[in-house]
Amino acid sequence: MRDGLLLVCVFVIATCGLVYELLSATLASYLLGDSVTQFSLVIGVYLSAMGLGSYLSKGVERHIYDRFVDAQIAVAVFGGLAAPVLFFAFAHLETVRPVLFGILIVVGTMVGLEIPLVLRILRERASLREVVARVLALDYLGALAASVAFPLALLPYLGLTRTSLLFGAFNAAVAVYCTFAFAGHMHRPRARRATALAVLVVLVIGFGAGGRVEAEGEQALYDAPVIFTRKTAYQRLTLTRYRGDLRLYINGNLQFSSMDEYRYHEALVHPAMAAARARERVLVLGGGDGMALREILRHPGVEHVDLVDLDPGMTQLFADNELLRALNAAAFDDPRVTVVHDDAFNFLRTRPEAPGYDVVIVDLPDPNNFSLGKLYSRTFYRTLARHLAEGGVVAIQASSPYLTPRAFWCILRTVKAAGLDALPYHALVPSFGEWGFVLAGHRLEGPPVRLVEGPPRRFLDDDLLPTLFEFPVDLRPVDVEVNRLEDQQLVHYYERDLASGPAGGI
Repeated sequence: MRDGLLLVCVFVIATCGLVYELLSATLASYLLGDSVTQFSLVIGVYLSAMGLGSYLSKGVERHIYDRFVDAQIAVAVFGGLAAPVLFFAFAHLETVRPVLFGILIVVGTMVGLEIPLVLRILRERASLREVVARVLALDYLGALAASVAFPLALLPYLGLTRTSLLFGAFNAAVAVYCTFAFAGHMHRPRARRATALAVLVVLVIGFGAGGRVEAEGEQALYDAPVIFTRKTAYQRLTLTRYRGDLRLYINGNLQFSSMDEYRYHEALVHPAMAAARARERVLVLGGGDGMALREILRHPGVEHVDLVDLDPGMTQLFADNELLRALNAAAFDDPRVTVVHDDAFNFLRTRPEAPGYDVVIVDLPDPNNFSLGKLYSRTFYRTLARHLAEGGVVAIQASSPYLTPRAFWCILRTVKAAGLDALPYHALVPSFGEWGFVLAGHRLEGPPVRLVEGPPRRFLDDDLLPTLFEFPVDLRPVDVEVNRLEDQQLVHYYERDLASGPAGGI
């Protein structure tokens, strides 16, 4: 019976170990930016630390049971408190990297130490062959459980802070059990039991107050008061408000400011509407905030708009929240609008090509990971081109030609490589700086020179429109490759641009 419970503990340890790994990678993405390099570095450091712990286990010759419990307590403390500590460190320290990687190394080392020690403990009760088979099988099953539960249940429903505290409590509970199960083999089991119980109580209390802890930790990330936060199945949405400025953050990254979002959305939508031969059927890819939709619906002649956004939590928020409905002019209530919750690539691949769209607005997040990078690939744009009607036009948000020049010009080159005529243009959005777009079509006859009459605009007019297509010397093209699905050069360009600074530093 005792060995069976110990094997259950092995399963819990394995599950906790992978949860901490996934949690660390997610925290790194949230606090330091969603980058492939960041994710790879976190996983690499964690796995290396596990290897270090396994190696160090050979030096444990005495008091094996004590060291096993000590490792459990250490993992409970450092793993359980990882998320709240990192949130507050991010707010108050110049850089959070030393804290993040310090926690990674400690937790990884202790997790790597545990499995060899439990193998040696169980070896006293069964043959080596049987012990190794059982422990490794449970280790892999625990990893499977964590990999399924983390994205589908833990992150959407508990969030980062409470997930961290919950699994720390699991490790502390294992430590408490082991002080009873191994009491006859341990040195001062009562002292360790008291320590493990104290850690368990702290983590359970923290979990109970997790909402408040998470709210205070998140508030420390933002300059303005947080008025709303929601975890969806795909991302974390946060709204802040200070005086008249309402801002949306997705996973900690600013998406818009109500003070100047009209500049971005007018620049994204109106040049394409002006260049298109017709404007009856419109497709929006992304744009779950409804602001591009607002600009589209202001145009006479628009009969139908399909908006495709992956996250129903996003569109529901902007359809229901009164503050946000005021921003998008209740665009989701318009009977001409059909909302589809799907991946943009999958939507295009499964949608009938005829009748084509007169205008397509691609309002997707920046290509800061491979999942998004595929939506900027030559294959994606070729698929999109097949859905354009005769004389149809596409407008693509294309990151900043100043802050991420390689990424911007890579998007332009990729669109051209897909067989479309393409023109770059840009506009100043104070919250973000100089922002870039690409206008494309099967037969583009140069930049539009006159806007469509009728829709009210606060930023664009006929005099300003041609200047959007003019680039100063410091925003001129750079040599880049086409973004293909198999190599995702765009994601690497984007990371390098952010690391190297503005265009003048290249």
